[in-house]
Amino acid sequence: MRALIVSGGGDYTDPWHPFATTTGELATILRELGHEVTVSDRVEETLAGLVDPATWPDLLVINAGNAEQPGPADPAVATGVLAYLAAGHPLLVSHISATAFVDWPEWEAILGGRWVRGTSMHPDQDLARVEVATDAHPIVAGVVDFTVFDERYSYLRLGSDIEQLAWHEHDGLRHPLLWVHSYGPARVVYDALGHDGRSYESAEHRMLVARSAQWLLGELD
Repeated sequence: MRALIVSGGGDYTDPWHPFATTTGELATILRELGHEVTVSDRVEETLAGLVDPATWPDLLVINAGNAEQPGPADPAVATGVLAYLAAGHPLLVSHISATAFVDWPEWEAILGGRWVRGTSMHPDQDLARVEVATDAHPIVAGVVDFTVFDERYSYLRLGSDIEQLAWHEHDGLRHPLLWVHSYGPARVVYDALGHDGRSYESAEHRMLVARSAQWLLGELD
């Protein structure tokens, strides 16, 4: 299988997220599954290029954010991503990518939710408990609650059609950290964990990423 990771670069980076590190961890997990992995930090050029079916990977992974003052995205980005998804190809989205493409409303529908400036937040990064919907879905089969040192997103705007698989608790509320849903014929997984390399020191988090990739590719059905 061929995986393409689109990693934060240019207007899709920020001072807080070490994209080279987290993308490296994602690439390692996918390579351990036996996949051929390509990484690109030319976000708009790479995603716009998906309009050509010859460029389609078996799995697209997006690990990209936004500048503090993001500019408008190239409309060709939407064209490329939508062409890829319309063909039924899967998408794995990581952490800060919930903030991306602020001027592209359909990104929220693709992702199944998004970070909303002024509403969404995260408590201080620390060691925290993740509650897992053990055995509720192939991705979480046999995976039990665990702890991870990470940034835990809260008060995201959520779609009604997502299937939540893991949560953390903040202010007495449960906030999803992992979900799956469909966008047309395409499978989508959003993993809200993965702020920096410490997140991937958790064996359970690495397992969830690996199983997400396997489910997206139809290997866990």
